[in-house]
Formats: sequence, structure tokens, C-alpha cells
Amino acid sequence: MTFTMTDAQQEIRDTILRLCAQFDDDYWLEKDRVGGYPQELHAALAEGGWLGIAMPEAYGGSGLGITEATIMMQAIAEAGGGASAASAIHLSIFGLNPVVKFGTEEQKERMLTPLIAGQHKPCFAVTEPTTGLDTTKLRTKAVKQGERYVVNGQKVWITTAQVADKMLLLARTTPLEDVEKSTEGLTLFYTKFDRDFLDIREIEKMGRKCVDSNELFIEGLPIPAEDMIGQEGQGFRQILHGLNPERVMIAGECVGIARNALKRAAEYAKERVVFGRPIGQNQGVQHPLAHCWAKVEAANLMVMHAAALYDAGKPCGVEANAAKLLAAEAAVEATQTAQLTFGGFGYAKEYHVERLVREALLFKIVPITPQLLLSFIAEKALGLPKSY
Repeated sequence: MTFTMTDAQQEIRDTILRLCAQFDDDYWLEKDRVGGYPQELHAALAEGGWLGIAMPEAYGGSGLGITEATIMMQAIAEAGGGASAASAIHLSIFGLNPVVKFGTEEQKERMLTPLIAGQHKPCFAVTEPTTGLDTTKLRTKAVKQGERYVVNGQKVWITTAQVADKMLLLARTTPLEDVEKSTEGLTLFYTKFDRDFLDIREIEKMGRKCVDSNELFIEGLPIPAEDMIGQEGQGFRQILHGLNPERVMIAGECVGIARNALKRAAEYAKERVVFGRPIGQNQGVQHPLAHCWAKVEAANLMVMHAAALYDAGKPCGVEANAAKLLAAEAAVEATQTAQLTFGGFGYAKEYHVERLVREALLFKIVPITPQLLLSFIAEKALGLPKSY
């Protein structure tokens, strides 16, 4: 397996690194301390047309692949913003893939064009507190009343709900007991994030303070019928078209976080002198960092392999899940090793690696746990009985 960027892909990476350089360590330290959505980053990426990198050209996008989108997201994370930077915009990059695949021409024009221009910020409302990753058991209901649906229910871990003006929502339109398959009866909507019918409660969490996570209580939310994506009852099948790109891009972001942490550690190890020599001259410091580098770059090969398969229209579920598993594990180990390289200073916020430790751990947990990734790989790659 090999991956070499084309000249055009290298230009994407270089351009994004230059753009993100204006958001320096002090910027992200302040965002980590006090919060506040990184609007400036979102605006800069929207102005450059980057939010539409993998969207059709007909609606203002660049028409490129998930490979190019992953290269971009990896560079955003690697530039120093980590998960705080990447999470602020990655839903805009892949989240409306179901609209691209299943939306009408009118919906694509109405929904994709303002998203790409940076005029809309979406949130993704699927997960619920009582169902977790068992998506077919969702309890949020959408009942059709004339030319609209009325939605009631609860969602949790909804990213950017504090700043969103649009919502990709999955709700049950046919009761579970009335469908032949549990995956049927769920319907996907992309609609106005109408705060008159929503109670939004931010969740205080360990890291990524500037990208909010929320509980969402929905009471009587009216959704026009024209905001339904594809066929009623087929929403579960539709959201699957966004899951593999999500896995791949988050894996790319993990690689970016890890690379940034290793770069910081290597630079510090060359400068920090103890017992008359730089600590980076000691194999006890060198070897853990070198081992992490090897794991990160190996994971990156799987990331890019999965992206290439997706762009070629080939099955990539196993590879996408493996990429997320390997890259997240590599990022956690790399950031923790970097922190240890700094010694006591690694615990200080001003050296930034402690933030990367916290943010890498997030991606080991979400959007899917390593246990479920392993179960999926065991079933699909090894042919073992399904365990969940």
C-alpha cells in the first residue's frame, strides 16, 4: 500500500496550512480557556471556498473527493487547532452527503449553496440519550400533519447547536412495531433550527470547549414536507452515505493532531538540555517518539486507502472503520508520549500538548467506540458472527 499526493493535493495541503497559520497557538489557547465558536476560522475557510471542497460544482463546490477533503481536514488539525479547529467545520464538509445523494435539484440548490458559502451552519441530530449507537431504536417522532411534520423528542451530543441555524435530523415516522425491518420507518430531514421549539443545554466537557456539545429537547417542532430528504422511512439507509466519509475524515484529523504533537515534542527535545545534553539525544526519549511516528504514518496509509476506495465507488466500510481505529489509537499514544517528553511542562497549558491529549482522547470515543469498530471489523473482514 502506498500513497503519494498529487501536485494538486499538495497544493491543497500547503494552502490550508498557510491559511490556518493566522490562527496561532495563542488563538487556540484562548478558545480552550473561554470557549466561543471559532467564527474567524469558519469565515476564512468559507471565503476561500473550502467548505465545498467535496460538494458538486453546480452548487458552488469544488467537486473533489473525500481524499482531498481528508487532506484538508488533516492539515487543519495539524496546523495547531486540533479537534477544536476540525470539529468546527467538518460537519459542513461531509454532513450533507445524504442531500447530495438523495435530495431533489431544488433541495440541493436551496440547502447546499448557502452551506458552501458559509451562510448556514448545520448541526447533526441523530444520537439520543437512551439509545446511543443503536440508531434503529430512536424515540424522537415526526408525525405528518398535512404539508408538514411535527417533531417531538430528545437528542444528545449535538455539536454546534449553540450556533447552528440548520439541522440534519433523523426521526421515526413509523413506529418500530409497525415496520418489517428495524432500519425502516426512520426519516431524514434538513430544516431550520427553530429555537422557538427547541431547548438547548450545553454539556460541559473535558476538551474542545470552543465547539459546543449539547442536549436538545424538541417540542412541537414543525418541519415543512419539502425539507424531507429522499423517501419517507428510508432515513437510516440515507445517513449511512455520510458515515464512511466521516470515519475517514476524523481519522485524518487524528493523524493531524498526532503529527502536531510529535513535532512539538521533537522540537522541545532538541532544545531542552539536562545533564549537559539535549534530552532528544537520549534513546529513552527518541525511541517512544520514533515508535509513535511509525504508527501515525502507518495509520495514515489506511486513512488514504479508505478515502481512495470511497472516491472510486468501491466498498470501504472495513477500511474506513479500521482507519478510524488505528488513527485514533495512534493519536492518543502520540499525544501522551509528547506530553511525557515535556515532563512537568507537558501538564502546563502554555505548552499546548495537554490540550492535544484531551482532544485526541475525544476521537478515540466518538463518533463510534473502538469496541464497536472492532466488532464491525471482526464481522465484515473476518466473517465472525455478529456480536451486537
